[in-house]
Amino acid sequence: MKKQIKNFNLCIGSFIAALLLICAAAGCAGTPAVPETPVTLKDAYKDYFKIGVAINRLVATGRTDVQADNARRTPELLEKDIALVKKHFNAIVNENDLKPILIHPNPGKDGYVFEFGDAYVKFGEDNKMYITGHTLLWHSQVPNWFFQGTETQGASNVSAVGMQVFAQAAPEAGATGTRGTRGGRGGGAGFGGGMGRGGFSGPRATREELIERMRDHIHTVVGRYKGKVKVWDVVNEAIGDGSATYRNTQWIQIIGEDFIPMAFKFAHEADPDAILRYNDYGLENKARRDKLKIIVKAIRDAGAPIHAIGTQTHINANTTFEQMDQALTDLESLGLPIHLTELDMNAAQGGQRGTNANIEGAAARTEGGLISEADKRQSEAYANLFRALIKHKDSVDLVVFWGVNDAVSWLGRANPLLFDGEDNPKPAFDAVMNVAIEAQKNNDYKN
Repeated sequence: MKKQIKNFNLCIGSFIAALLLICAAAGCAGTPAVPETPVTLKDAYKDYFKIGVAINRLVATGRTDVQADNARRTPELLEKDIALVKKHFNAIVNENDLKPILIHPNPGKDGYVFEFGDAYVKFGEDNKMYITGHTLLWHSQVPNWFFQGTETQGASNVSAVGMQVFAQAAPEAGATGTRGTRGGRGGGAGFGGGMGRGGFSGPRATREELIERMRDHIHTVVGRYKGKVKVWDVVNEAIGDGSATYRNTQWIQIIGEDFIPMAFKFAHEADPDAILRYNDYGLENKARRDKLKIIVKAIRDAGAPIHAIGTQTHINANTTFEQMDQALTDLESLGLPIHLTELDMNAAQGGQRGTNANIEGAAARTEGGLISEADKRQSEAYANLFRALIKHKDSVDLVVFWGVNDAVSWLGRANPLLFDGEDNPKPAFDAVMNVAIEAQKNNDYKN
């Protein structure tokens, strides 16, 4: 009899256990299903927005024998970088290799160099990632031949600087990372080249010449990657500092303010299905958002298509939820999707006074060592940001970190990203993940 009772009890216990498992999986009435805890960034935020990352040409090619700003990696570390990108991100942007000075260093139809741009796009396609392109027009990283009058073009053309980056010896692979002053977003006359602000002699191009060069460049680059690159930064950082609405660049001086809507029209002609984005920094500040609104209105008034706003979001560890909530609310008034395009968070003492991302001041913003309690304050600020992003999830389509890890970041000394130079997650990573997990739990239990 005892044996029969024991067997009966075992059967009942097994039945109840199975029933509980079914209820947990299906969500029985009055018992909410327990959500599965995500382990990757892209899974944690899949119900909110895409999570992307800027990759350098080492990641795109899988090679350590190619030169890239701010990125000296051993084969072992590069393998980890690539694995990290594939694991956590479902969107990518190029750091440099679609910028004019690298993809179009010399004039004429034979002046394009597509090797690394092609490798970047292929990496995205092979890994089924959402591919974004940065940038068609900028005041920096543009070869000077764009702006030279035809009388001075020839063998001595300074655009030869743009070709030197492909001939220079590859860096030694023994270091885990370098800390260049402007890596990935600008540069001197070496890799990337801070061109487009002068530096040549003789007459400048006429308005007609520069418009034709701009049209050819945009049609060729966008046309080559038509249907593959889903989003383009058409114009980058045209907002002026100080009281000026527009930055005083050679684009403005030679063509005029209408170079911006022209660029959007040319990009749309090259790929009518591409999402066209205006991209700028410091949009956490109202004065710069007000200038942005003037530029967006000018684009629309000219009948040019604009499909999204790119806010770079180079922020600091003082960032509050209220600050980001207010900025996102104001950007929503434009009625366009919002993309965070170059996200990082400066934890250096020199970078806590604002959100300026002008490349000329990058070195100063990483000075002074790290702030006190850097991990804690950075984690809190990242959590503040992502709580604001989830609140505005209906407007935010894409969030892209500017770099895979601290060692390859343009602000490397400021430790601005979620992973350290060995690709280990930092406390800030946990903070960002916890925001999504908590939001998921709250949403599931509300339902």
